[in-house]
Amino acid sequence: MTADLATDVFEAHRPLLTGVAYRMLGRVADAEDVVQEAWLRWYHADRAKVREPRAYLMRVTTRLAIDRLRQVQARSEAYVGPWLPEPYLTAFADTAPDSAERAVLADTVSLAVLVVLESLSPLERAVFVLREAFGYPYAEIAELLDRGEPAVRQLAGRARRHVAEGRPRYEVDPARRRDLTERFLAAAGGGDLEGLMSLLAPDVRLVGDGGGKAKAPVRTLHTADKIGRFLVGAARSLPADLCRRVLEVNGGPAVLALSGGRPDYLFQLDIADGRITAVYIQRNPDKLRYLAGH
Repeated sequence: MTADLATDVFEAHRPLLTGVAYRMLGRVADAEDVVQEAWLRWYHADRAKVREPRAYLMRVTTRLAIDRLRQVQARSEAYVGPWLPEPYLTAFADTAPDSAERAVLADTVSLAVLVVLESLSPLERAVFVLREAFGYPYAEIAELLDRGEPAVRQLAGRARRHVAEGRPRYEVDPARRRDLTERFLAAAGGGDLEGLMSLLAPDVRLVGDGGGKAKAPVRTLHTADKIGRFLVGAARSLPADLCRRVLEVNGGPAVLALSGGRPDYLFQLDIADGRITAVYIQRNPDKLRYLAGH
C-alpha cells in the first residue's frame, strides 16, 4: 500500500475514529491527540500485513483511548466544580437520515450520557461505546480489546446497568428541543421569571462548568425556583455586546453566546414531557475555544 493510499484509507475512517475517541474521552483535544497517534502508528506500520485496515485502526484507536482515559481520570480529581464534556459539533441530520440511527448516535454522544460514562471504568466505557454507539458484535469487541468474549459480555452488562440507572429520561426529538430552547432563551433573557418557571420541571437541575477559570456555580443547582431565580439574575449581568447562535452540539440544539467575538458560554437543555429537566452551561474557556468561528 502506497503512502498516498494509506492516507486515503485513514482519512476515510477518521470520522469513525474521532467519534469513538470522543465518546471514550469526552474531550475534543484528547480525542484529536488519540486519532493523530493512531495515524502515526498506521503510517509507520507494516501495512502489507494488515488484512483489515478498519479493524486495525479501531483496535489502535480504542486502546490508545483507554490509556488516555486512565491518565485523564487521574487528573480529573483536582477539577474545580462540576465537570461537563467539551462541546462536540455534530450534524447527524446530514450523516444519518434514518431517524432510528440518528436517535442512537445522538443519545450516545449526549451530555447526559457522557456525564454518566465518566463513572465507568475505561474498559466498561470502551465496551459500551463500541457496542451501543457503533453496534460492534461482542466477538469483534473481544478481539479489539484482547479479552475473552464472556468477559466482554460481563463488562457490557455492568456498563448498561450503570448507564440505565444514572441516565435521566429526556426527549431526543430535535424540533421539540429547539422550540423549548428558544422559549427558554426568550424567558431568561427577558427576565420573565414566571414564564421561565412554567418551562422548568419541578426536579430540574442546573450544571455549570467553569473549571475554575470562569464564573459558574460551584455545585449543581436543584429545584425550579432556585434555578429560575439564578438564571434571571445571571441574565442581568450579561455583556451588552452578547450575540447568540444556535448550533447542533452533542446531538441536539445548543446556544452559543459570544462577546467580543469570543465564546462566552454555551448552554443546552434536556427536556422530558415538554418540560426542562436539566440545564447545562459550559463556561470553561478551554472547552469553548473549539467553537470559535462557528
